[in-house]
Amino acid sequence: MSKTISGFSKLSKSNKIDWIVDTYFSNAEDAKTILKQYWNTNDKLQQLHDEFIENTITNYYLPLGVAPNFLINDTLYTIPMAIEESSVVAAASKAAKFWLDRGGFKASVLSTTKIGQVHFIYDGNFEKLKSFFNQVKPNLIKEAEGITKNMTKRGGGILDIELRDKTVELPSYYQLHVSFETLDAMGANFINSCLEQFAKTFKTEALTFDLFSAEEKQIEIIMSILSNYVPDCLVRAEVSCPVEDLSEDPNVSGEAFARKFIQAVNIAEIEPYRAVTHNKGVMNGIDAVVLATGNDFRAIEAGVHAYASRNGRYSSLSHAQLENGIFKFWIEIPLALGTVGGLTGLHPLVKLALEMLHQPSAKELMKIVAVAGLAQNFAALRSLTTTGIQQGHMKMHLMNILNQCGANDAEKTHLVAHFQKHAVTHNAVIEKLKILRS
Repeated sequence: MSKTISGFSKLSKSNKIDWIVDTYFSNAEDAKTILKQYWNTNDKLQQLHDEFIENTITNYYLPLGVAPNFLINDTLYTIPMAIEESSVVAAASKAAKFWLDRGGFKASVLSTTKIGQVHFIYDGNFEKLKSFFNQVKPNLIKEAEGITKNMTKRGGGILDIELRDKTVELPSYYQLHVSFETLDAMGANFINSCLEQFAKTFKTEALTFDLFSAEEKQIEIIMSILSNYVPDCLVRAEVSCPVEDLSEDPNVSGEAFARKFIQAVNIAEIEPYRAVTHNKGVMNGIDAVVLATGNDFRAIEAGVHAYASRNGRYSSLSHAQLENGIFKFWIEIPLALGTVGGLTGLHPLVKLALEMLHQPSAKELMKIVAVAGLAQNFAALRSLTTTGIQQGHMKMHLMNILNQCGANDAEKTHLVAHFQKHAVTHNAVIEKLKILRS
């Protein structure tokens, strides 16, 4: 029976666990044993993990794999990927190897501007508000100098502040729409600190603006927060090759492969039901690298899917064409990433992941992550338009099924060999395991 508790956050981790297992589990000792199995034996490292978030009771591990042979702008990478889904790392590795012999991936950063907004309510004359904004804008920047000083020294900082009238959509609603350059930091804390200072200055200065009536002086700040929609923080990744080099199946011409592949992309461009799954495949690659490098994959997901809907209909993130005998496959995607700050300097595995990637700048990481997404999408579309997605995926999923059934090492060896030549389905594995055990 669930029950409320007061002061839970003040309990020791051990006492938190005691309450959890006694309240929610039929076998408290078994539950406690499982939770403690995932503690790190290094006390200092465990304390670091405990302090990442609140109310920690254990660690939740994901596998960290690597996909080698990624040639990106003539530099060879092995890409770290943290993900639980079968076949993602294998598919990325296969795509990397395929394009390694065809010139590799090309990637370029198109822009790096990030956005934050101060949302406020103003009941009054817009022309007066515009006059006030023009007067106060230099002071907004000046009052934030204590926050922006170090970022500005490195070449970043506030790019511009705009006043935006949103009253058509919502009565009395306006914004300070601010653009930033945050260099190698993702910049969330920097942006939010600047915005909160802008809001404070804006509200205070309004109280002494002569043109405002008493009512107009009472500007109401609703909130000050960065946006995870970053359509001007864009990276492009692409692959291309002569169409005759495209197919590895002697029974299928490169042109036939290309035309079917391109049609699959075209369908995702116009059919939202397909586009969502198509883009989920892109994000399999992107999220895995974003997570491995200590970045915020929820922010990336939200921004990417908003970008996929920017023209009024949810559509494919990737595109393909065949022109003058050259097949080209590419993606343009918004990615606000950082290689300094946050977990990048704290989590030991994140540090190793970044070192594995040659200590990339934020721009370099943007390219790597975009390539991982493109590679994953290529691998998925290649399977879908040739053998079908399940053949490779279910073979990778085989070990999960065997582990669920408690197969021992000898049974695993026998069944892995058997299913090299037979279709993998859950029922087929169960039946074969029953026969083997009988």
